[in-house]
Amino acid sequence: MRSNITTKDFPAYNLFPDEVYTPCNTNIKAFSQVFLPTLYSIVFIVGFIGNCLVVCVLVKFHKRSNMSDVCLFNLTLSDLLFLLSLPFWAHYALTSQWTFGSFMCRTVTVFYMLGFYGSIFFMILMTIERYSVIVHTQTSLFSKHRSVRASIALVLFMWTLSLGASLPTVIWAQVNNKSEEWTCSVEYPEGTEWRSFSYMELNILGLIIPLSVMVFCYSRIIPILMAMKSQKKHRAVRLMLVLVSVFFLFWTPYNIVIFLKFLQYLGYMHTCEWDQDLNMAMQWVETIAFCHCCINPIIYAFVGQRFRKLFLRILKEWFPCCFGRIRTTATELCQRMSTMQTHQ
Repeated sequence: MRSNITTKDFPAYNLFPDEVYTPCNTNIKAFSQVFLPTLYSIVFIVGFIGNCLVVCVLVKFHKRSNMSDVCLFNLTLSDLLFLLSLPFWAHYALTSQWTFGSFMCRTVTVFYMLGFYGSIFFMILMTIERYSVIVHTQTSLFSKHRSVRASIALVLFMWTLSLGASLPTVIWAQVNNKSEEWTCSVEYPEGTEWRSFSYMELNILGLIIPLSVMVFCYSRIIPILMAMKSQKKHRAVRLMLVLVSVFFLFWTPYNIVIFLKFLQYLGYMHTCEWDQDLNMAMQWVETIAFCHCCINPIIYAFVGQRFRKLFLRILKEWFPCCFGRIRTTATELCQRMSTMQTHQ
Protein backbone atom coordinates (compact mmCIF):
# COMPACT_ATOMS: atom_id res chain seq x y z
CA MET A 1 0.00 0.00 0.00
CA ARG A 2 1.32 3.42 -0.94
CA SER A 3 2.38 5.98 1.59
CA ASN A 4 0.03 8.86 2.39
CA ILE A 5 2.82 10.96 3.88
CA THR A 6 2.96 14.32 2.15
CA THR A 7 6.39 15.76 1.61
CA LYS A 8 8.06 18.89 0.35
CA ASP A 9 10.88 18.11 -2.06
CA PHE A 10 12.40 21.36 -3.15
CA PRO A 11 12.96 22.38 -6.77
CA ALA A 12 13.47 21.22 -9.22
CA TYR A 13 12.52 17.62 -8.95
CA ASN A 14 10.47 18.86 -6.07
CA LEU A 15 7.62 19.05 -8.49
CA PHE A 16 5.91 15.95 -7.19
CA PRO A 17 2.35 16.31 -5.91
CA ASP A 18 1.03 16.83 -2.39
CA GLU A 19 3.86 19.20 -1.55
CA VAL A 20 2.97 20.57 1.85
CA TYR A 21 4.97 20.53 5.05
CA THR A 22 3.99 18.11 7.75
CA PRO A 23 5.11 18.27 11.39
CA CYS A 24 7.93 15.93 10.29
CA ASN A 25 9.42 18.65 8.11
CA THR A 26 9.09 21.77 10.26
CA ASN A 27 12.82 22.01 11.00
CA ILE A 28 13.71 21.23 7.39
CA LYS A 29 11.63 24.14 6.15
CA ALA A 30 13.60 26.65 8.24
CA PHE A 31 16.88 25.12 7.11
CA SER A 32 15.81 25.12 3.45
CA GLN A 33 14.88 28.80 3.44
CA VAL A 34 18.54 29.68 4.06
CA PHE A 35 20.44 26.76 2.53
CA LEU A 36 18.75 26.35 -0.86
CA PRO A 37 18.54 30.00 -2.00
CA THR A 38 22.22 30.52 -1.17
CA LEU A 39 23.51 27.46 -3.00
CA TYR A 40 21.12 27.83 -5.94
CA SER A 41 22.37 31.39 -6.38
CA ILE A 42 26.02 30.32 -6.32
CA VAL A 43 25.40 27.52 -8.84
CA PHE A 44 23.47 29.91 -11.09
CA ILE A 45 26.15 32.63 -11.10
CA VAL A 46 29.15 30.31 -11.58
CA GLY A 47 27.40 28.08 -14.10
CA PHE A 48 25.92 30.95 -16.10
CA ILE A 49 29.27 32.72 -16.48
CA GLY A 50 31.14 29.54 -17.43
CA ASN A 51 28.57 28.36 -19.97
CA CYS A 52 28.21 31.82 -21.52
CA LEU A 53 31.98 31.91 -22.10
CA VAL A 54 31.76 28.54 -23.86
CA VAL A 55 28.93 29.83 -26.08
CA CYS A 56 30.95 32.96 -26.95
CA VAL A 57 33.95 30.90 -28.07
CA LEU A 58 31.87 28.44 -30.08
CA VAL A 59 29.85 31.16 -31.81
CA LYS A 60 32.87 33.30 -32.67
CA PHE A 61 34.85 30.41 -34.13
CA HIS A 62 31.90 28.44 -35.52
CA LYS A 63 33.57 28.09 -38.95
CA ARG A 64 36.16 25.80 -37.35
CA SER A 65 33.58 23.70 -35.54
CA ASN A 66 33.17 19.94 -35.87
CA MET A 67 30.59 17.48 -34.61
CA SER A 68 32.12 17.52 -31.15
CA ASP A 69 31.74 21.32 -31.01
CA VAL A 70 28.12 21.07 -32.16
CA CYS A 71 27.41 18.64 -29.32
CA LEU A 72 29.25 20.90 -26.86
CA PHE A 73 27.27 23.94 -28.04
CA ASN A 74 23.92 22.17 -27.51
CA LEU A 75 25.10 20.73 -24.19
CA THR A 76 25.92 24.28 -23.09
CA LEU A 77 22.50 25.55 -24.22
CA SER A 78 20.89 22.77 -22.19
CA ASP A 79 22.86 23.77 -19.11
CA LEU A 80 21.87 27.42 -19.60
CA LEU A 81 18.19 26.48 -19.87
CA PHE A 82 18.52 24.47 -16.68
CA LEU A 83 20.33 27.30 -14.88
CA LEU A 84 17.68 29.86 -15.85
CA SER A 85 15.18 27.98 -13.70
CA LEU A 86 17.31 28.17 -10.53
CA PRO A 87 16.58 31.82 -9.56
CA PHE A 88 12.85 31.01 -9.55
CA TRP A 89 13.38 27.90 -7.43
CA ALA A 90 15.62 29.90 -5.09
CA HIS A 91 12.85 32.47 -4.56
CA TYR A 92 10.32 29.67 -4.12
CA ALA A 93 12.49 28.03 -1.45
CA LEU A 94 13.06 31.35 0.34
CA THR A 95 9.41 32.41 0.54
CA SER A 96 7.64 29.02 0.42
CA GLN A 97 5.26 30.73 -2.00
CA TRP A 98 5.02 30.55 -5.79
CA THR A 99 4.36 34.17 -6.75
CA PHE A 100 5.04 34.04 -10.50
CA GLY A 101 1.70 32.70 -11.72
CA SER A 102 0.56 29.61 -13.61
CA PHE A 103 2.25 30.46 -16.92
CA MET A 104 5.68 30.91 -15.33
CA CYS A 105 5.22 27.73 -13.28
CA ARG A 106 4.94 25.71 -16.47
CA THR A 107 7.59 27.76 -18.31
CA VAL A 108 10.17 27.33 -15.53
CA THR A 109 9.33 23.63 -15.38
CA VAL A 110 9.97 23.38 -19.14
CA PHE A 111 13.35 25.14 -18.71
CA TYR A 112 14.36 22.82 -15.91
CA MET A 113 13.21 19.53 -17.44
CA LEU A 114 14.34 20.31 -21.00
CA GLY A 115 17.70 21.52 -19.72
CA PHE A 116 18.08 18.51 -17.45
CA TYR A 117 17.38 15.86 -20.09
CA GLY A 118 19.06 17.86 -22.85
CA SER A 119 22.28 17.96 -20.85
CA ILE A 120 22.14 14.21 -20.28
CA PHE A 121 21.34 13.30 -23.88
CA PHE A 122 23.94 15.59 -25.47
CA MET A 123 26.52 14.20 -23.06
CA ILE A 124 25.59 10.73 -24.34
CA LEU A 125 25.83 11.97 -27.94
CA MET A 126 29.32 13.40 -27.32
CA THR A 127 30.42 10.06 -25.89
CA ILE A 128 29.02 8.10 -28.83
CA GLU A 129 30.62 10.56 -31.27
CA ARG A 130 34.06 9.98 -29.75
CA TYR A 131 33.50 6.22 -29.72
CA SER A 132 32.40 6.23 -33.37
CA VAL A 133 35.31 8.35 -34.58
CA ILE A 134 38.02 6.45 -32.66
CA VAL A 135 36.74 2.86 -32.65
CA HIS A 136 34.90 2.82 -36.00
CA THR A 137 36.92 5.36 -37.94
CA GLN A 138 36.12 4.09 -41.45
CA THR A 139 32.39 3.55 -40.99
CA SER A 140 31.75 6.44 -38.60
CA LEU A 141 28.45 8.26 -38.98
CA PHE A 142 30.34 11.41 -38.00
CA SER A 143 32.82 11.33 -40.88
CA LYS A 144 33.48 14.65 -42.60
CA HIS A 145 31.42 14.11 -45.74
CA ARG A 146 28.33 13.37 -43.65
CA SER A 147 28.94 15.64 -40.69
CA VAL A 148 26.51 18.44 -41.63
CA ARG A 149 23.54 16.16 -42.27
CA ALA A 150 24.35 13.99 -39.27
CA SER A 151 24.73 17.03 -37.01
CA ILE A 152 21.35 18.53 -37.93
CA ALA A 153 19.51 15.22 -37.70
CA LEU A 154 21.09 14.17 -34.40
CA VAL A 155 20.66 17.57 -32.75
CA LEU A 156 16.96 17.70 -33.69
CA PHE A 157 16.50 14.12 -32.54
CA MET A 158 18.14 14.81 -29.17
CA TRP A 159 16.03 17.92 -28.52
CA THR A 160 12.89 16.00 -29.50
CA LEU A 161 13.89 13.17 -27.19
CA SER A 162 14.51 15.66 -24.36
CA LEU A 163 11.10 17.25 -24.89
CA GLY A 164 9.42 13.85 -24.94
CA ALA A 165 11.11 12.85 -21.68
CA SER A 166 10.04 16.17 -20.11
CA LEU A 167 6.37 16.01 -21.11
CA PRO A 168 5.05 13.86 -18.21
CA THR A 169 6.26 16.49 -15.74
CA VAL A 170 5.51 19.56 -17.86
CA ILE A 171 1.93 18.56 -18.72
CA TRP A 172 0.83 18.14 -15.11
CA ALA A 173 2.72 21.14 -13.66
CA GLN A 174 0.30 23.68 -12.21
CA VAL A 175 -0.19 26.28 -9.49
CA ASN A 176 -2.36 25.39 -6.49
CA ASN A 177 -3.32 26.96 -3.19
CA LYS A 178 -2.56 24.51 -0.39
CA SER A 179 -2.79 25.41 3.27
CA GLU A 180 -2.88 29.11 2.32
CA GLU A 181 0.37 28.71 0.34
CA TRP A 182 0.64 28.94 -3.43
CA THR A 183 2.65 26.03 -4.79
CA CYS A 184 4.05 25.13 -8.22
CA SER A 185 3.84 21.35 -8.34
CA VAL A 186 2.93 18.40 -10.52
CA GLU A 187 -0.58 17.11 -9.94
CA TYR A 188 -0.81 13.67 -11.49
CA PRO A 189 -4.31 12.30 -12.10
CA GLU A 190 -5.64 10.08 -9.32
CA GLY A 191 -5.43 6.36 -9.91
CA THR A 192 -2.66 6.60 -12.51
CA GLU A 193 0.94 5.43 -12.47
CA TRP A 194 2.42 8.69 -13.79
CA ARG A 195 4.22 9.49 -10.56
CA SER A 196 5.85 6.05 -10.41
CA PHE A 197 6.77 6.44 -14.07
CA SER A 198 8.45 9.81 -13.36
CA TYR A 199 10.58 8.33 -10.58
CA MET A 200 11.69 5.40 -12.77
CA GLU A 201 12.24 7.64 -15.80
CA LEU A 202 14.58 9.87 -13.84
CA ASN A 203 16.66 6.92 -12.58
CA ILE A 204 16.85 5.19 -15.95
CA LEU A 205 17.40 8.18 -18.23
CA GLY A 206 19.27 10.27 -15.66
CA LEU A 207 21.83 7.71 -14.49
CA ILE A 208 21.60 4.10 -15.66
CA ILE A 209 21.62 4.70 -19.44
CA PRO A 210 24.18 7.57 -19.60
CA LEU A 211 26.56 5.89 -17.16
CA SER A 212 26.29 2.57 -19.05
CA VAL A 213 26.98 4.29 -22.38
CA MET A 214 29.98 6.17 -20.97
CA VAL A 215 31.50 3.08 -19.35
CA PHE A 216 31.02 0.95 -22.49
CA CYS A 217 32.32 3.55 -24.96
CA TYR A 218 35.33 4.67 -22.93
CA SER A 219 36.26 1.08 -22.09
CA ARG A 220 36.61 0.53 -25.85
CA ILE A 221 38.29 3.87 -26.56
CA ILE A 222 41.00 3.76 -23.88
CA PRO A 223 42.78 0.56 -25.11
CA ILE A 224 42.97 2.03 -28.63
CA LEU A 225 44.43 5.30 -27.35
CA MET A 226 46.96 3.47 -25.17
CA ALA A 227 48.16 1.53 -28.22
CA MET A 228 48.97 4.77 -30.05
CA LYS A 229 52.40 6.37 -29.93
CA SER A 230 51.07 9.88 -29.48
CA GLN A 231 52.34 11.74 -26.42
CA LYS A 232 48.85 13.19 -25.85
CA LYS A 233 47.24 9.80 -25.29
CA HIS A 234 47.68 9.88 -21.51
CA ARG A 235 45.99 13.27 -21.28
CA ALA A 236 43.06 11.96 -23.36
CA VAL A 237 42.73 8.86 -21.19
CA ARG A 238 42.79 10.93 -17.98
CA LEU A 239 40.12 13.22 -19.41
CA MET A 240 37.83 10.28 -20.17
CA LEU A 241 38.31 8.80 -16.71
CA VAL A 242 37.50 12.21 -15.22
CA LEU A 243 34.32 12.43 -17.32
CA VAL A 244 32.98 9.12 -16.03
CA SER A 245 34.10 9.71 -12.44
CA VAL A 246 32.65 13.21 -12.19
CA PHE A 247 29.31 12.16 -13.69
CA PHE A 248 29.12 9.21 -11.30
CA LEU A 249 30.06 11.23 -8.20
CA PHE A 250 27.70 14.12 -8.93
CA TRP A 251 24.60 12.23 -10.03
CA THR A 252 24.65 8.88 -8.21
CA PRO A 253 23.75 10.25 -4.72
CA TYR A 254 20.84 12.20 -6.21
CA ASN A 255 19.47 9.16 -8.02
CA ILE A 256 19.83 6.98 -4.92
CA VAL A 257 17.71 9.41 -2.91
CA ILE A 258 15.16 9.58 -5.74
CA PHE A 259 14.95 5.77 -5.69
CA LEU A 260 14.48 5.76 -1.91
CA LYS A 261 11.68 8.31 -2.27
CA PHE A 262 10.12 6.03 -4.88
CA LEU A 263 10.18 3.20 -2.34
CA GLN A 264 8.64 5.55 0.22
CA TYR A 265 5.88 6.38 -2.25
CA LEU A 266 5.20 2.64 -2.63
CA GLY A 267 4.69 2.40 1.13
CA TYR A 268 8.12 1.40 2.43
CA MET A 269 10.05 3.44 5.05
CA HIS A 270 6.71 4.82 6.15
CA THR A 271 7.90 6.75 9.21
CA CYS A 272 8.29 10.38 10.13
CA GLU A 273 12.02 9.90 10.71
CA TRP A 274 12.58 8.46 7.21
CA ASP A 275 10.52 11.26 5.72
CA GLN A 276 12.63 13.89 7.45
CA ASP A 277 15.96 12.21 6.61
CA LEU A 278 15.10 11.80 2.92
CA ASN A 279 13.98 15.40 2.55
CA MET A 280 17.15 16.66 4.21
CA ALA A 281 19.29 14.35 2.06
CA MET A 282 17.47 15.49 -1.07
CA GLN A 283 18.52 19.10 -0.53
CA TRP A 284 22.20 18.18 -0.28
CA VAL A 285 22.41 15.69 -3.14
CA GLU A 286 20.24 17.86 -5.38
CA THR A 287 22.58 20.82 -5.00
CA ILE A 288 25.61 18.58 -5.65
CA ALA A 289 23.96 17.30 -8.83
CA PHE A 290 23.16 20.84 -9.97
CA CYS A 291 26.85 21.74 -9.64
CA HIS A 292 27.51 19.47 -12.61
CA CYS A 293 26.31 22.37 -14.80
CA CYS A 294 29.26 24.41 -13.51
CA ILE A 295 31.71 21.56 -14.07
CA ASN A 296 30.64 20.81 -17.65
CA PRO A 297 32.36 23.87 -19.22
CA ILE A 298 35.61 23.03 -17.42
CA ILE A 299 35.60 19.35 -18.39
CA TYR A 300 34.36 19.54 -21.96
CA ALA A 301 35.80 22.88 -22.99
CA PHE A 302 38.58 24.43 -20.96
CA VAL A 303 40.47 21.17 -20.48
CA GLY A 304 40.90 20.90 -24.26
CA GLN A 305 44.07 22.56 -25.57
CA ARG A 306 42.38 23.81 -28.76
CA PHE A 307 39.49 25.37 -26.87
CA ARG A 308 41.82 27.06 -24.38
CA LYS A 309 43.72 28.72 -27.23
CA LEU A 310 40.49 30.03 -28.76
CA PHE A 311 39.31 31.25 -25.37
CA LEU A 312 42.57 33.12 -24.69
CA ARG A 313 42.38 34.61 -28.16
CA ILE A 314 38.96 36.07 -27.37
CA LEU A 315 40.20 37.49 -24.06
CA LYS A 316 43.10 39.18 -25.87
CA GLU A 317 40.67 40.74 -28.33
CA TRP A 318 38.25 41.90 -25.66
CA PHE A 319 40.83 42.98 -23.08
CA PRO A 320 44.01 43.83 -25.03
CA CYS A 321 45.44 45.94 -22.21
CA CYS A 322 45.35 43.14 -19.64
CA PHE A 323 46.12 40.04 -21.71
CA GLY A 324 48.39 41.74 -24.23
CA ARG A 325 50.46 43.00 -21.34
CA ILE A 326 50.69 39.54 -19.77
CA ARG A 327 51.87 38.10 -23.05
CA THR A 328 54.51 40.82 -23.43
CA THR A 329 55.77 40.26 -19.89
CA ALA A 330 56.01 36.50 -20.46
CA THR A 331 57.95 37.05 -23.69
CA GLU A 332 60.40 39.44 -21.99
CA LEU A 333 60.91 36.95 -19.16
CA CYS A 334 61.72 34.16 -21.63
CA GLN A 335 64.19 36.40 -23.45
CA ARG A 336 65.96 37.33 -20.22
CA MET A 337 66.24 33.67 -19.19
CA SER A 338 67.69 32.78 -22.60
CA THR A 339 70.22 35.62 -22.31
CA MET A 340 71.31 34.51 -18.83
CA GLN A 341 71.78 30.92 -20.00
CA THR A 342 73.89 32.16 -22.96
CA HIS A 343 76.20 34.18 -20.70
CA GLN A 344 76.61 31.24 -18.37
